Amino acid sequence: MANTPNINNCPNYKKIKYILNQSPDLLCRTIEVAGDCLEIVFMKNLIKAETVNEYVIKFIQQLPKKDITYSYLMKNIPIDEVKIDFKEQEIISSLLNGFVYIYLLKENKALLVNCANPIERSIEKAETESLVYGPKISFTESLSSNIKIIRQNLNNSNLCTDELEIGEHVKKKLRIIYIKDLTDEDILKTLKQKLENITIDDISDSSVLAQCLEDNHYSFFPQFIMTELPDRFLYSILNGRVGILLDRSPVSIIGPANFFSFFESTEDIYLRWSLSTFIRFIRFLAMAGSLFFTAFYVAILTYHFELIPSKLLIVIGQSRSQVPFPPLLEAILMELLIELLREAGARLPSKVGQTMGIVGGIVIGQATVEAGLTSNILIIIVAFSALGAFLAPIYEMGTAIRIARFPFIILAGVWGLNGIMIGVCVLVVHLLKLTSLNRPYLAPLYPFRIKDLKYFLIRLPHHFYRKRPVVNRPLNVFRIGWKFKKTENDLDEF
Repeated sequence: MANTPNINNCPNYKKIKYILNQSPDLLCRTIEVAGDCLEIVFMKNLIKAETVNEYVIKFIQQLPKKDITYSYLMKNIPIDEVKIDFKEQEIISSLLNGFVYIYLLKENKALLVNCANPIERSIEKAETESLVYGPKISFTESLSSNIKIIRQNLNNSNLCTDELEIGEHVKKKLRIIYIKDLTDEDILKTLKQKLENITIDDISDSSVLAQCLEDNHYSFFPQFIMTELPDRFLYSILNGRVGILLDRSPVSIIGPANFFSFFESTEDIYLRWSLSTFIRFIRFLAMAGSLFFTAFYVAILTYHFELIPSKLLIVIGQSRSQVPFPPLLEAILMELLIELLREAGARLPSKVGQTMGIVGGIVIGQATVEAGLTSNILIIIVAFSALGAFLAPIYEMGTAIRIARFPFIILAGVWGLNGIMIGVCVLVVHLLKLTSLNRPYLAPLYPFRIKDLKYFLIRLPHHFYRKRPVVNRPLNVFRIGWKFKKTENDLDEF
């Protein structure tokens, strides 16, 4: 529908109601003032009634005849968002988003005004990413509220929030958020091209959108960071990354991501550098233990008894004397049992879920040992592996480690330590080939950037961070507003 539509292709109330399948929620108010006629069409459950009555209907009724014109309403109607140039198909989608359709019969012109009454959740504490220090607030399902949080925390004129629509049947707004003088143009171009290529009926959540944007859809490793914490979002875009916010989703998307960024936490910034570095090493060790510990148990007990000290071998033999299953089947059985307990605890209500996880783990673990279905040592190993997966700050990476554990256990049961090495080689090759927005997934190890190791593997005192990570290719390498008092060049050459 153009700015001056023809009466034949301009949807009036009857045509709109036919398109919306005779919806009883669609209402029309016809206002006649001195011979002029206006149609005010809206969905009663999606608009704020006070706004429509006060600032649309009452406002128009109080106008003198000479002012009831398209040009006057367009400029003076007391509504923040007014659409004056739109296509015919936009009318229906706007009505379903809480807009009011005002059609002036005499002039054969129309405009849309936003009187939406969205259902919004108040800003609350983040639940999936808990912190000891730092801001605790999280994003909400309201895109406007999330943009407000970003703007209030990052007062920068170069902050860009490009708006797009995605979805064929159910259109949703999204914002691409980046800092103009930091973000590489190639990253933005790649991201926007991927968004344009997505043809899907409905993007229900940011997690679905992230899966559609991945370079490798068959990998079980996440290629975008999903977070509900605004401070992590801001930290990432200040380092040259790009963020995405989707309407009606409380989770944001950050890219490009690399393998090591999934083991970072914004709490690492707020803690002292020594403690942050220690915790990061703990996370990496926990990840390696979760991935390989059970597999080593299976490999050594099946093929490599000579690697076990004699005293420990006696203890293991006594523990396994009543177990009828081989180590491979025993390990898979216990791992599946742990996964069942984890999922049951996550799906049940919070109080019941905690009880289920603790009591279920103790009771079932003790019962399986007494029944001779497994050994005490395997219970300890499986519990350690489960704890290691929980230490990943990003839930998706912890899930990927849980999945990758099973192929290693099977390879260890078939070929022993040789099978584990085969699995490691396949895993490394896969990670080397993996990319995120066409950026290497194993950066800064591949390609090797020694200066970027302090951003991902360790945490040094703040005065070492004069520049941004090279792996993100920021346009402005130096950090904004950082006054470095020392003059030694060796600090910057780390």
